[in-house]
Amino acid sequence: MASEKIDGFTLEQRHGKARVRLGRVWRSQSGRHIFVEWTVSVSLLSNCLAAYVRDDNSDIVATDSMKNTVYAKAKECAQQLSMEEFAIKLAKHFTSFYQQVTTAIVTIEEKPWERAYIDGQPHDHGFKRGSETHTTEVIVEKSGALRMTSGIQGLALLKTTQAGFEGFIRDKYTVLPDTRERIVATEVTASWRYPFESLSGIPLQPLYFTEKYLDVKKVLVETFFGPPRGGVYSPSVQSTLYQMAKTVLNRFPDISSIQLKMPNLHFLPVNISSKDNPAIVKFDDDVYLPTSEPHGSIEATLSRIRAKM
Repeated sequence: MASEKIDGFTLEQRHGKARVRLGRVWRSQSGRHIFVEWTVSVSLLSNCLAAYVRDDNSDIVATDSMKNTVYAKAKECAQQLSMEEFAIKLAKHFTSFYQQVTTAIVTIEEKPWERAYIDGQPHDHGFKRGSETHTTEVIVEKSGALRMTSGIQGLALLKTTQAGFEGFIRDKYTVLPDTRERIVATEVTASWRYPFESLSGIPLQPLYFTEKYLDVKKVLVETFFGPPRGGVYSPSVQSTLYQMAKTVLNRFPDISSIQLKMPNLHFLPVNISSKDNPAIVKFDDDVYLPTSEPHGSIEATLSRIRAKM
């Protein structure tokens, strides 16, 4: 936050516009349409101390103007661009257009509209809602210094075998049995940091960040499941998380760190018995009770040496 000393106090402040919803269509001459739906939030660090202490708003960028800027800049983008590129475009505008603004923080979430297929053929202008959400945060300073992350939320993954959990601490509160056969399920939240430290270092390749997002998602999914025949054994969510993070960093040198949050969404074995019938339902790795509360909470960040998340 912008920090200033006043009246013997330290004042930290920022202001912005949150949840600006934007839909954008790009139409090609072939008749094929591209559609995105973004939720944009803008936060500005600026020199507007007078508004707080002297009732003087002359240095404030109105949040309504920020909202309108989002739509105006979207209109200017005649060619399809990635969500990250749009965030950079907005942040550059706010830090260069307004003298008072020292830093712009732009976050965007993209709803997963996917092209519809009819009889196996891609529809020119039809889309259906997917599941996981693409995210980004871009921080641009007036000097051109840059910090940017991208990520994914709501990536739901489950496998019905090749997972276990054993050898953990046992004490008087432990009732969980060791097992080498269980369902493992999670809803991945991932955030990865790019190493670019200035606007001049941004790759010029069109849709670079969109392609990187799709590639990272593919690696996360493939590492979680393993090969299509037989899969890969998971001794714990912790172990699987580490393998997923390590594979991303090994595969993509242009990612400096990755944070993964992977709640362990439980599927509990069902056994039902009565006095007269001790085996109404006898669990044989087949009938489960899905439950999301309470659930295990596992998260970690893996970084290259000297990389900061």
